[in-house]
Amino acid sequence: QVQLVESGGGLVQAGGSLRLSCAASGGTFSTYAVGWFRQAPGKERELVAAISRSGGWTNYADSVRGRFTIFRDNAKNTWYLQMSSLKPEDTAVYYCAAVMASSVFVPTTARAYDYWGQGTQVTVSS
Repeated sequence: QVQLVESGGGLVQAGGSLRLSCAASGGTFSTYAVGWFRQAPGKERELVAAISRSGGWTNYADSVRGRFTIFRDNAKNTWYLQMSSLKPEDTAVYYCAAVMASSVFVPTTARAYDYWGQGTQVTVSS
C-alpha cells in the first residue's frame, strides 16, 4: 500500500517562499507520476503542478507558472513543490498525489490519481 506524507506547510507573508515535500513509501516510486493539488475553502480541488515519472515532463496551473516549481528525487522517494512570490490567493490546503503511469504521462485531473497525502495548510498573509 502506497503511503504519502507531506511536510513544509505553514504561514508566510506575501512575496515569501515555502517548499513542500511529499515522501512516498510502499511502492516503486520511479513508476509513478506525481502531483500537487490544492483546495481553498468553498472551492474545488485544483491542480497546482504535476511531473512525469522520469521528471522530464511537467504541467503547471496558469496561476502558478513561473512562481512554483515541481521536482522529484527518485532516489529519496520524494517530490517537492518550491513556491516563490506567494500571494494571498495561494492560501489553501495542499495535497500531494501519485499514480502509476507511463514515462511521459502527466495526469492533470484529481480523479486520475490513486494515492493521496493527508494535506498540509499553506497560509499567505497580505
